[in-house]
Amino acid sequence: MLMNKVETALVASPPRRWLQRWYETPTLIRLGGLPAPGSRALELGCGSGYGTQLILERFGADHVDAVDLDPAMIRRAQRRLDGHADRVCLAQGSATDLPLSLDARDGSYDAVFDFGIIHHIPNWRDALDETVRVLKPGGRFYFDEVTAIALASRTYRLLFDHPEYDRFTAEEFVTALQERGLAVDDRVLTRRSGRYVLGVARRTAGREAGPTAAE
Repeated sequence: MLMNKVETALVASPPRRWLQRWYETPTLIRLGGLPAPGSRALELGCGSGYGTQLILERFGADHVDAVDLDPAMIRRAQRRLDGHADRVCLAQGSATDLPLSLDARDGSYDAVFDFGIIHHIPNWRDALDETVRVLKPGGRFYFDEVTAIALASRTYRLLFDHPEYDRFTAEEFVTALQERGLAVDDRVLTRRSGRYVLGVARRTAGREAGPTAAE
């Protein structure tokens, strides 16, 4: 589901970028560490490319594939990431069915990043299935998500457009990860009384995953 004009402007604003660089990125690194040197990463919903830039510069990925449903966002990301053209591949498409141009084969990524995108997807579990498919065993899924509690608030209802049904709480999101063999353990935090959930999950060899600990 595409973001409306208000949310598109917000996610590209200086305050949002500040939060992403100086709070979310350090928190995710503290929870899950950095991908291995020379890693290949995937970003779900790259928007204007600021998250992709952080994955290269702060998380140290060697190469980033990024996908976005909105072709206008892909064009903006291409302009932002022009200096990294040899390390980035951008493609228009869905996080639930990654485009062939990304060469997203089974177990092909060391890390997958979700900077607040999956709550926009009506069939969000399909996006998690695709994430598991392309992650290597031991690969990391870095996520920063907005939950049903926040989406039901007056501010979100008035300003933004989101799927009306099958929204997830922090607990439901973590449970869905664990059911798919993404082990969270104690690498997850909730914020603002459950409105937001951040964490890092590891792809296990099988379908078993560990317990949850939320703050």
